[in-house]
Amino acid sequence: MAMQASRLLGRSLVKSRPPVLSRVQLSRRLLSTGTEGASAPPSPPPRSSAWKRFLQVTGSITLVSLASGTAFWYVAQKDRTPGPQLPHDPTKKTLVILGSGWGATSLLNSLDTADYNVIVVSPKNYFLFTPLLPSVAVGTLSPRSILQPTRYVTRHKKRQVSVIEASATDVDPVAKTVTFSDTSEVQGLVSSTTIPYDYLVYAVGAEVQTFNIPGVREHACFMKELDDAEKMQRRFLDCLESAAFPGQSTEEVKRLLHMVVVGGGPTGVELSGELHDFLEQDLRSWYPELAEHVHISLVEALPSVLPMFSKQLIDYTESTFKEAKIDVLTKTMVKEVKDKSVVLQLPDKSIVEVPCGLVVWAAGNTMRKITRDLMSKFPNVQKNRRGIDVDECFRMQGSDGSIFAIGDCSATSYAPTAQVAQQEGAYLARVLSQIAKKDELEARVQELQLSSAPEANQEREHLQKRLIKLEKIRPFKYSHQGSLAYIGSDKAIADLPFFNGNLATGGVATFLFWRSAYLSKLFSMRNRTLVATDWLYVKLFGRDVSRE
Repeated sequence: MAMQASRLLGRSLVKSRPPVLSRVQLSRRLLSTGTEGASAPPSPPPRSSAWKRFLQVTGSITLVSLASGTAFWYVAQKDRTPGPQLPHDPTKKTLVILGSGWGATSLLNSLDTADYNVIVVSPKNYFLFTPLLPSVAVGTLSPRSILQPTRYVTRHKKRQVSVIEASATDVDPVAKTVTFSDTSEVQGLVSSTTIPYDYLVYAVGAEVQTFNIPGVREHACFMKELDDAEKMQRRFLDCLESAAFPGQSTEEVKRLLHMVVVGGGPTGVELSGELHDFLEQDLRSWYPELAEHVHISLVEALPSVLPMFSKQLIDYTESTFKEAKIDVLTKTMVKEVKDKSVVLQLPDKSIVEVPCGLVVWAAGNTMRKITRDLMSKFPNVQKNRRGIDVDECFRMQGSDGSIFAIGDCSATSYAPTAQVAQQEGAYLARVLSQIAKKDELEARVQELQLSSAPEANQEREHLQKRLIKLEKIRPFKYSHQGSLAYIGSDKAIADLPFFNGNLATGGVATFLFWRSAYLSKLFSMRNRTLVATDWLYVKLFGRDVSRE
């Protein structure tokens, strides 16, 4: 029995063992298993829920907004809190800057004030971004949005800069003094004084040229200063409310709502386009009974408007104005401006009197009285009727090299534009820096002449070689960056340099480029933010038609 039991146990153990596979069988089984695994489709990744994706996008937007907001706040606070400055140094020479326009402000932005004791004298204590002035005239922009206080620039310089709000009345090139007076409404015990200068930068700009046409100063609005734009806006709204007064005849309504813009340059064209936008985007909603009677005429004495642009863009502008029902009267001269009309000489030499409610004069510049007085002190060399004659480094002809003239008050071969004045100011800052180094080396050479030590002689010879290099000043070279103009209906034109030729473009895309270019040209983040906010406000809520 024991033997039989052991045999049965051995058989059961043999049967329970797994079968032993050969190498060939094992390899075939492995290959077949791998093929089946490869042919099987991969399992799909787990799908994230819509709520999870929403949270991820929201979190990313929040992080970007926080980072951008923090950076914006930091820059804004840094601009608001200027640091300490160096005091005036009696050993430094005095640099007096007359004016606060494009040339003077560009000079201040680029100038290293550690080289001089700088004094700024201007009747306005701010810089005005004049290319956007037509937008202020119709309420597209707030007046404060295109103003930058001069002290905003000067307080961020290395050395203190004195800013004096006053009008210069006399420049004495012999005694090297400037006399100025306080012309504000509130005055102290002292309202006029005279200060000396070592170097004078004359950047007082120009005033409106009326060509001695009767009635222009009495009855027309200018488009030169901020007060002019605000005055034009008030008179335009006055015309609207007067036309809405009960009992006005149709002829009187048409007269009141006829706007005549004189001057076919960028200012006149942009103002006409802004008036058209005001009409189409706002007046048709708030003055529906008057909108059909609003009429805009652009008067230009030359054969075409915008003569500085290419022929293609001139034709595009005139066709756009024709679609907008803006009358373009070329080869037409203004003979007289009356209280309720303007007298025109048409191309056929006939004289007509056109009834109108508002005349805006944007035609040319002329010298200020103080400029004529300064030129009269150099009668042999200063005979140009356009402005002060300067050399290639903007030194006034006839002076001893201590007076520089930039901007619209100088007579150069360049057009009197903001772009030219800005480049002139930046260039003059480099010239004044070079002059400061030269003056410093000359003072050091005079000190070394009192010493007879060999080391002093060697240093003096080395400094004299450097002085020879510093006396050579590179002349100014203007780099034209292109011309831009807004023509209304959300369209703009651009004449840009492109390789050896020009790129002429116009339309809605150019309008967006026009806006981005002007935003980048503004001198501070504060102004960029204010202008962009005004554009957004007008897009959402329209222009304000209330009258002060």
